[in-house]
Amino acid sequence: MRYLLVGNYGVGNFGDEALRQYFLAAYPQAQWHVLSAHPTDGELPRLPAGIHSLLSTRWWRTLIALRASDGLVFGGGTLFTDIESVRAPLLWWWHAFVCWLLRKPFFLAFQGVGPFRTRVGEWCARWTVAHAAFVSVRDAASFALVEPWKKNTNIIQACDPIFSLFTAQKIINDAKKLLVVIPRKNSSESFMQRVAALRAGGGWEGVHILSLQPDDRREQEVCRSIAHVLSLPDSVIVPVRSVEKLAAQVGAAGFVLSQRYHGALAALAMGVPFETVSQKEGDKLSSLAGMSASDVSGLLSDGERQLQGALFPEKSKSGRIEL
Repeated sequence: MRYLLVGNYGVGNFGDEALRQYFLAAYPQAQWHVLSAHPTDGELPRLPAGIHSLLSTRWWRTLIALRASDGLVFGGGTLFTDIESVRAPLLWWWHAFVCWLLRKPFFLAFQGVGPFRTRVGEWCARWTVAHAAFVSVRDAASFALVEPWKKNTNIIQACDPIFSLFTAQKIINDAKKLLVVIPRKNSSESFMQRVAALRAGGGWEGVHILSLQPDDRREQEVCRSIAHVLSLPDSVIVPVRSVEKLAAQVGAAGFVLSQRYHGALAALAMGVPFETVSQKEGDKLSSLAGMSASDVSGLLSDGERQLQGALFPEKSKSGRIEL
């Protein structure tokens, strides 16, 4: 089976790159073509979403690959939200629409959906869900939002699959005197205040500020600002580009304060106490606070099993596909 895998890959964000790593490792029976914002060897560009990309001829290779494929998989993450920009849901809807035009199935796997602040953003998500061959969401808030929508298939509540990559890491550290802080490039003043309060009241031997999008200039500025507020050197800022690096940092922590979903997910998977600070009302961070590792593991197993069946349906004795 040949599938295209699309997500917010190639922009230097840890969570998205870890999701790509997961799909390529978890479903090796597929022949994957990864679509990336900045393709490297063996990857393809995303479909054009603007004049500059439209004028490029590179995307023709992507269209040819899609025509020759068995479909397209939206591989995890919160793609369908306009909390930062309405261009995001428009971009992903465009990929789904081209699949629909070419009569190729597309699969929404382990997606976070919403929140929305524009009708355009929500319409893009509704259309995509209504025409998808498979839909699984990664949290209860997304499930509650999408479940009443018009759909082509049942909605499956799973969880973020990167959880399995964290649980595979064996980190043992008895000191547990490290406070780990995981901001975003747009972290708010309330996050800064909570960091300062934890530092003042915790008796920590050290503080590490983890940057999960370390090449982004705005995130660099936020991390330096937090270090300055805590009167710490920039050397406490730790760039994170791999699951192993994040697991090592979180595993050594006594407490994690995170404004990133995958930072909190790593803490949950590794049994480290954590607290989240929502980016905006309706984001998915709060959904992790009331969950146990066993709950997440069960949801993930079910989601993986059902995705496996959708992507690789077994043939009956007659040779027909059994769905």
